[in-house]
Formats: sequence, structure tokens, C-alpha cells
Amino acid sequence: MAGNTRNVFGEVLQPCSMNPKTGFFRDGCCKTSESDYGSHTVCVRITEAFLLFSSKEGNDLSTPRPELDFPGLKPGDQWCVCAGRWKEAAEAGCAPPVVLGSTNEKALDVVSMADLEYHALIAE
Repeated sequence: MAGNTRNVFGEVLQPCSMNPKTGFFRDGCCKTSESDYGSHTVCVRITEAFLLFSSKEGNDLSTPRPELDFPGLKPGDQWCVCAGRWKEAAEAGCAPPVVLGSTNEKALDVVSMADLEYHALIAE
């Protein structure tokens, strides 16, 4: 699992959120593997604008789905989102702020470091 434990700075990947517990593996980190087709590698602070955008794109992130171990998200939660969806949101002007130290280096396969830094959460 190359790229599984390093952040966009090449340092140890920091946890994104333990409450709600996020990550493709629900371990609190934006780790990834070959089976993570969505590349859930960008740690963000959820915003209302992003929830609306994602819902409009067919991915309702607000509604709990216990059968998928998904609590439903609200503004202020931190969550590992798909790099491609984050990029789409950035292009639409509603990207949620990024927690760089908790964003997996694999996100750089999809989005640029410049875009991530532009949307970086200042108080990490």
C-alpha cells in the first residue's frame, strides 16, 4: 500500500477525525489502498456548501447510513473525501477547507499541491 501513511508534505499522515470516525478503513485517517476506487484521501472540514454540492452530484453525505458505518455529516465535521469529488467542488467554487497534515500524498495523483494549499485550513 504505497502512499498509505504519508501526507502531502511526505511526513507521517496525521489523523483526520475520530468523531465521526472517518477514512476508507474507518480508522480516523485518510489511508487508501487498491480497493479504494474513490481515493478517499483529502481530509476536509465539511461546509454546508460542500454538502449541497455533493448531494446535487448524487452523493448525500448528510443522511446517516448505519449499514455502511456512515454517521451522516454536518458542517464542522472533518472527513476524508474522494480526491476527484474535492477537485470537482474546487472547480465549482465550493471546495471545503483542507487539513493538509491529514491529507494523504496519494491525493496529489488527482489534485495539485497548489490547489490544496490554496484551500488549506489555516488553524490546523
